[in-house]
Amino acid sequence: MNYREVEVTGEYMASLDNGADWREEIESLADEVGADAAWFNAMGAVQDAEVWFYDQEDTEYQSVTFDEPLEVAACVGNIALLEGDRFAHTHAVLSRRSGQALAGHLDGGTVFAGEVYLRAFEEPLEREHDEVTDLDLWL
Repeated sequence: MNYREVEVTGEYMASLDNGADWREEIESLADEVGADAAWFNAMGAVQDAEVWFYDQEDTEYQSVTFDEPLEVAACVGNIALLEGDRFAHTHAVLSRRSGQALAGHLDGGTVFAGEVYLRAFEEPLEREHDEVTDLDLWL
């Protein structure tokens, strides 16, 4: 297990812009406040979504797209540097009108409405390639 103590440098609330990309909006917030490391929670709704599932045997992401309005019932993630750029590692539980839940790595989605709480940390997190999982993880 890898761990470190973090010191909070700021806490922010943001409303995401209608029509923008969900993940890119969170990355823009991190850029605005200069957060190279952060944790976030969010909720709202998207007009569509691209959700990824990581196939542990093939070590590749499988993409599923949904071209329908969805509630963002829960969204959590972190901000870390990936190849020098801020990257929002974003997981979400989305729900359909019927109440059926969809979940996974939210790669993108068109914002209908969104609210984000972001807690920024002093020390940067940097993602590096992990040989065991074939993922870019902060170590």
